[in-house]
Amino acid sequence: MRPGKAPPMNREAAESLGVDALVFLAADEDRLDRFLALTGLGPGDLRALSMSPGFLAGVLDHLMSDERLLVAFAEDHRLDPMTIARASALLNGGPGA
Repeated sequence: MRPGKAPPMNREAAESLGVDALVFLAADEDRLDRFLALTGLGPGDLRALSMSPGFLAGVLDHLMSDERLLVAFAEDHRLDPMTIARASALLNGGPGA
């Protein structure tokens, strides 16, 4: 995790983080299978939905619902978990600050 002030969060950065989170889930069969099972989506749905801000918000929400997964993603991407929460809030229609 990077020390210091968190970078500004805008919609583009939040969407990019959501895509990174989806790639993180897809990189591990167990993580992806659990995500698909919980959402009711099939593997073919992911490509079509991958650029939808609402879907990307759901991917980030999924990470935040599982502390182990959230910490693993944050560590893998050298992020403060609060950055993920800010991105999710922004994509869900709230402030991203």
